[in-house]
Amino acid sequence: MATQLIREWTGIQQFPPATQSKLLELLGKLKQENVSTLTILVMGKGGVGKSSTVNSILGERVAAVSAFQSEGLRPVICSRSRAGFTLNIIDTPGLVEGGYINERALDIIKRFLFNRTIDVLLYVDRLDAYRVDNLDRQVIKAITDSFGKGIWHRAITVLTHAQLSPPDGLNYDEFFTRRSAALLKVVRLGARIKKQELQDPAMPIALVENSGRCNVNESGEKVLPNGTAWIPHLVNMITEVISNGSKPIVVDKKLIEGPNPNDRGKFFIPLILAFQASYSKSYFLLIHHLYKYFFVVKKIQQKIKEDIALEIPPDWELRDVGFS
Repeated sequence: MATQLIREWTGIQQFPPATQSKLLELLGKLKQENVSTLTILVMGKGGVGKSSTVNSILGERVAAVSAFQSEGLRPVICSRSRAGFTLNIIDTPGLVEGGYINERALDIIKRFLFNRTIDVLLYVDRLDAYRVDNLDRQVIKAITDSFGKGIWHRAITVLTHAQLSPPDGLNYDEFFTRRSAALLKVVRLGARIKKQELQDPAMPIALVENSGRCNVNESGEKVLPNGTAWIPHLVNMITEVISNGSKPIVVDKKLIEGPNPNDRGKFFIPLILAFQASYSKSYFLLIHHLYKYFFVVKKIQQKIKEDIALEIPPDWELRDVGFS
């Protein structure tokens, strides 16, 4: 892995003082738990706001964002340090191209992550995407196949474009609840995990509004329609995921290349050999018993023949022979 350039996190100074204070408090909490490095992986379909979310968290324009330019295939890592704490955020290309999973992009992402440890996954989608479909399920499955089910224990679903007016006369909270439930169901189906396997409560969902039209509170912080300052709220969710007792994802050679096909079925080899040995022994015993039975029968038949030869025929049989 190439040497990584870690720069001072100057972007934090662009936040309002209230946001800065909350972020530094959260980072200090992680350091108290002996966490001095945090690596966040950002994944999802293209055009959902992954790069914009990375820029918002860091307070810097570190990832290129363009509504009229396709995403590059190579992931981008942005590393910043502050007060002895290092924050790594990895922005990735969209996982869908032409209505199908972009296997090439997925392979590039995995190899880019080789020898890295993923502490948190931000799975990004849009709040204003009013429905989920089979393509969403395929994206979840592709992430699961690449990094294992365990990555969803380290995941936060991020819904961008959070400052919207819900359709069909729904109020905001009801629309958010329905959208979240539909997306979490797709995550469980795509990852092939049972509901109780995820965190309790269910996998956390964070709302994000990256645009300049995001409302602000009296302290100048970007806030959601419910008044929550979303940047420190998202970072707080990240610290909670790190402390939930699950293990981070280590991207090693086995994870990238998948299981060795030569290892398939090795577990059953001792059972097969034991069965073969048992079968061979049973077969030998059967042949042995048949062999003994054959000679016993032959001896009985021979004895019967000898007895018949020594037996004196009755008078009527001798008479019949004489007449003949």
